[in-house]
Amino acid sequence: MAKIISVANQKGGVGKTTTAVNLSASLAVLEKKVLLVDCDPQANATSGLGINPDELEHSVYDCILGQANAEDVIYETDTPNLDLLPTRIDLVGAEVELVNEKGREQFLARVLEPLRGSYDFIVIDCSPSLGLITLNALTASDAVLIPIQSEYFALEGLGKLLNTVRIVQTRLNPKLTIEGLLITMYDNRLRLARQVVEDVREHFKQLVFETVISRNTKLAEAPSYGKNIIMHDAASTGAVQYLHLAQEILNRNKAKK
Repeated sequence: MAKIISVANQKGGVGKTTTAVNLSASLAVLEKKVLLVDCDPQANATSGLGINPDELEHSVYDCILGQANAEDVIYETDTPNLDLLPTRIDLVGAEVELVNEKGREQFLARVLEPLRGSYDFIVIDCSPSLGLITLNALTASDAVLIPIQSEYFALEGLGKLLNTVRIVQTRLNPKLTIEGLLITMYDNRLRLARQVVEDVREHFKQLVFETVISRNTKLAEAPSYGKNIIMHDAASTGAVQYLHLAQEILNRNKAKK
């Protein structure tokens, strides 16, 4: 049965999609069967794995609205063991279309539940907001992974996200846990970046992953080739760090069993 992990932060530009794509690829390389679900209308995870959102006949949007079966919409990617449930810009409309529906936070859970038996991990790339689609992702998930940029405003808005997680736990999904906080875009030459890491570790203790994701040119350019970092440059710092993160997650989950 797959563990479902949402990668979420309402702040944009924190490495959320980069993490969702490359964590998924790294888990796949470590021989886990993985489904990446793109729930961000910007569709960067979809295009970042070489699929043109404009050419999709169906997407996760159609699955959520019951107009397509997820099994028929899933794509195999170039990375062995990694599949993609893609999206396109029309996912924006789902926020409006679901708002008056009964149990509107449960629609994505109904899409993903039948897929659990086919995968080891299902990773959801959330949009940079705390809107209805992100609530659907958190309601469908077993855990949430929160990327935090190692910059001055890193902790700004984190309290709001953690409060949303608590509300989801109380009202919608009591099994939801925090998988961990991931420091991203780290530059060890900057004293401020080192201070942010120290502050985050001091506040959140064991919730913070040991793995830190550095700023890395190869990591930034990989999506322009429609590839994850493993397929783009497996020897790069970014690839090594995301493989370490995947291994850390596997170790944590093994320890919990």
